[in-house]
Amino acid sequence: MATEPCFDVAHLGHVELFTNKPEQSLDFFVNVYGLTESGRDGDSVYLRAWDDYEFHTLKLTASKATGMGHVAYRTSSPQALERRVKVIEDMGCGIGWIDGDLGHGRAFRFNDPDGHVFELYYDTNDYLPPEAEKPALKNIAQRYHGRGVAVRRLDHLNLLATDVSKIRDFMVTSLGSRVTEMIQLDNGRLGGCWFTVNNKSYDVAFTEDHTGIPARFHHITYAVDQREDVLRAADIFLENGVFIETGPHKHAIQGTFFLYVYEPAGNRVEVANAGARLILRPDWKPVVWTEAERRKGQAWGLKTIESFHTHGTPPAESVE
Repeated sequence: MATEPCFDVAHLGHVELFTNKPEQSLDFFVNVYGLTESGRDGDSVYLRAWDDYEFHTLKLTASKATGMGHVAYRTSSPQALERRVKVIEDMGCGIGWIDGDLGHGRAFRFNDPDGHVFELYYDTNDYLPPEAEKPALKNIAQRYHGRGVAVRRLDHLNLLATDVSKIRDFMVTSLGSRVTEMIQLDNGRLGGCWFTVNNKSYDVAFTEDHTGIPARFHHITYAVDQREDVLRAADIFLENGVFIETGPHKHAIQGTFFLYVYEPAGNRVEVANAGARLILRPDWKPVVWTEAERRKGQAWGLKTIESFHTHGTPPAESVE
């Protein structure tokens, strides 16, 4: 008998990134990447893209380290939040409740098997634009500003893990995520796994960290409307002296048109266009890629660069 789908979790909410170069990172995310600052609290600046409905989708926190502080998902109801918390506590990976921050109400934190910090919340604060940012159309959150890349919305993130198989089981049980695609290595391990909690093709991916170091961050991704916006982003990054790691190109897995760069602190950031691909089929079966198929590279033959498997934050040398 097929497992009944679980939709207690609505969508990816926000990501907290640590930066040891807070002023330079903030300048990148606001003036080059094109996010909007929505608030500040202590060492953190809250940021969002122009069509994100919530107060923030990126929490940028000054720190001695780099990498991810936590990733948060919004549940579909207060009752759904309580159901998920019960499941997670029974799994033995709960951290506990926090009061929330500028962007949302109380939240429950927990660890994945690799040590990344997750957070679930329901009560949220909508973004209320000032008069100069109010859109002409009532169904978007903020007027399109055209600053920098001007990314539209938070799309997904990628985390590195020492054992992706453990992550696969964890995500399905804790969040009710569905696996949409994965990489099966010749040695029996999973090289990567892509998950969704709704009908997007994925909201988080986990890939194997070739350094063997746990709990590192790979990248955060915001979406743009069309491929041409990704090409325009490449020119904007070039003009602003931003290091382009790989792309523009098209991924074989998930078919996303991508461009990867490093922000000033070294955290990897992606600009992507996922096209119109949605997972609408209720009995979707994961697409499995072999190691031989992945050696062929990306969709049009671009080889996956070695740093894609080894560069993460915090840097390997800082945690060894």
